[in-house]
Amino acid sequence: MLDILQIIVGLTLLYYGGNFLVTGSVRLAHLLKISLFLIGSTIIAFGTSTPELAVSLLAAMNGTSELAMGNIIGSNVANICLVLGLTALICTISIQPDRLKRESPTFILASISIIILAWDLEISRYEGIFMLSLLGLYLWRSFSYKEDFSQIPDEDTTLFEGKGLIFHILLIVSGLVLVIGGAKLLVQGGVGIAIKLGVSEWFIGITIVAIGTSLPEIVSSLIAAKRGYGEMVIGNIFGSNIFNILMVLGLTATTNPLNIKEPIQPDLIIATLITWLLVAMISYGNYSLGKQNGIILLLVYFLYIGMKGTGNL
Repeated sequence: MLDILQIIVGLTLLYYGGNFLVTGSVRLAHLLKISLFLIGSTIIAFGTSTPELAVSLLAAMNGTSELAMGNIIGSNVANICLVLGLTALICTISIQPDRLKRESPTFILASISIIILAWDLEISRYEGIFMLSLLGLYLWRSFSYKEDFSQIPDEDTTLFEGKGLIFHILLIVSGLVLVIGGAKLLVQGGVGIAIKLGVSEWFIGITIVAIGTSLPEIVSSLIAAKRGYGEMVIGNIFGSNIFNILMVLGLTATTNPLNIKEPIQPDLIIATLITWLLVAMISYGNYSLGKQNGIILLLVYFLYIGMKGTGNL
């Protein structure tokens, strides 16, 4: 009964938190003349990556580096295949060609960097500091680029209309707190059941914990897509995966260097190939993701999880 109650409360928090987060973000974009992609790839991405940060830091400090790394790899795979897969099934997500050409190299390089740094199953404190330096460069580049903000779409809701800058910043923060709190309730129940069933830490990390910590991205993306804010959705996934690698792993390794005892190289390669797959899908799909793309991404995700669960990967 307690697990059922946690699920009900968690879903409620996720729903209202997601609405607050998207509404506040769109209003902030209008007030500051910032593109929806930039809002998604920085502010929302940072906020929705905080669950991964909390889980990975705690796991590393408790000596379970496998859970910390599994959480990041699993979350990044889930962000692309599960989040965008589900979202694309509901409605087509589009991005401007120039923006994709400008942002995809950073997205791909971040995924390659984790292969290089984690291939020896260790991420040292100095490597963590290096990753945080790259994060600083990413943020500087994102906010220093000058673009035309005249194409920000009109809002389709009157929720909290007419409020000022401070109010919408607080609305974003409140939304993040609610979606993270809701996701935490769902994860607690799932992890508890998995541990009782004797499931390994690595598998828990790449499945239950990864999906749970990706719930903020799932909820915010679904709500944004239904309102027609496709670039915010893609920006959120690009930014979240970059933050997961550079911020979460960077801070985790800087705090407590990671020493991994399981062969994760195949997972690193698969996560990078999935990143390439997403960019290729958008590039050759008229710079958009539709239902067919969504089905392919979901099939890739469940194939990956199935192979991990059966020990074939």
